[in-house]
Amino acid sequence: MVPNLIFYKLLLVALLWLCFLLHVLWPNERAATGPTSPKPTPPPRKRSQEPKLLTGLIHKPLCDACQQATDFHPKALGAPPPLITYTRGRKRSIDTQQQFCPKQNCAYYGWLGRGNIRSNGHPGGQPWRQLQCVSCHGYVYETHGTIFHGKRVSADLIVRVIACLAEGLGIRGTARVFEVAPNSVLQWLVEAADQLRAFSVYFLHDLHLTQVQLDELYVVLSALKEGTVSEDEAITRLSRSPQWVWTAMDPESKLLLAMDVGERTLAMAQRVVHQVVQIIAPDCAPLFLTDGFKEYATALLTHYGQWVQPPRRQTTGPTSKPRWMPLPGLLYAQVIKTVRRRRLVRVSHRVVFGTLDAVQHVLAPFGWQIQTAFVERLNLTIRQHVAAVGRRVSTLCKGEDGVRHQLALYSVYYNFCLPHASLRQPLPQPVLTHGTGSAKQWQPCTPAMAAGLTDRVWSLREVLMFRVPPWPQPQAL
Repeated sequence: MVPNLIFYKLLLVALLWLCFLLHVLWPNERAATGPTSPKPTPPPRKRSQEPKLLTGLIHKPLCDACQQATDFHPKALGAPPPLITYTRGRKRSIDTQQQFCPKQNCAYYGWLGRGNIRSNGHPGGQPWRQLQCVSCHGYVYETHGTIFHGKRVSADLIVRVIACLAEGLGIRGTARVFEVAPNSVLQWLVEAADQLRAFSVYFLHDLHLTQVQLDELYVVLSALKEGTVSEDEAITRLSRSPQWVWTAMDPESKLLLAMDVGERTLAMAQRVVHQVVQIIAPDCAPLFLTDGFKEYATALLTHYGQWVQPPRRQTTGPTSKPRWMPLPGLLYAQVIKTVRRRRLVRVSHRVVFGTLDAVQHVLAPFGWQIQTAFVERLNLTIRQHVAAVGRRVSTLCKGEDGVRHQLALYSVYYNFCLPHASLRQPLPQPVLTHGTGSAKQWQPCTPAMAAGLTDRVWSLREVLMFRVPPWPQPQAL
């Protein structure tokens, strides 16, 4: 029995030894074939430069300005009242076509040029003329609804103060020049800004444009520099959350369409685009040109979009959900600038909505390319004429509300009172001057004249004296 156990143990050891020898001495296939060269590393995949096909959005983007906005352009309460004509008596020598009755219970309330307003002289020797409505027999001064109403200060002084502010002089500097209190200058600015906003709304509406350029201008506000934090901490905060002046203009007529102040966010982009849409005619979809800020695409898609039912991919299964897609006529292109170490190294163009051929077809009559040069040049003009937008200034109105007041003043002054050198028109014949200078060869032109909103260069006094009607009038002014 014992020899059998020993025999089995030896046999097991021999088998294990044989297996070990076979494993060691058996030829290796990898060694026999020789060393193989390593496989080359595939190159990294390059990102395709071709624009991706827009598939649309499942939900329509929300715009706070659209939800909170009321009627941007109030409409008339009814049909115009009958025209009053006078066939007897002396012909009127005072033009009252631009005056209206401000009493809401009057049938002629808010209507211009209906013959119901007549001049009633200067009662009590006051400098302003009194007007009377022959329908309701009410009296009103010609300064009603303007900045001069109820002021004892000279109107020429107020006009000069507002003109200095429009030309870029600060509030304190203006107060020192005209020897008035800074708070008085600030109060006149606030009142003028409210009146000029209504002036812009009255004139800027239903515009037919082919191009719109939008951009943002960096500004430094005083909200973070009131002494509550150190200078280094204030600079750090400003670098993290800067403020911007948003501008939109028509490059053809150089007309300034909208200006606003706020952070560089989607909400502000939608707010600015909303203001532009309110000014443009409903059936007009111009070419939009901006920088590489991606939120503009969502803002434009919010206001120029529609629901589209995508086609079915399969015969069976659920129907695809509707997609919020841009309108067929919407054109939008971006100018993308690459900056390294504060140096511009590359400029590229990208068509977001529409096709490149359609964009070039709009720009070809002017010989232009995809660019934002006009609105960027406008930003420099704004920085020179608006004191609160300067980088290192110590003026009042450095908050958002104060900057909006100065921007409202400058927008009207730029559009109606400031002739643009590139818009001037040659005169048929030179006009001799009264002095010894050369003859006048050019007709000055403002952006409002180029856009067809007016036929003359307005003075700042005329703008401030204009009584804004409550709704747009049917006849041309």
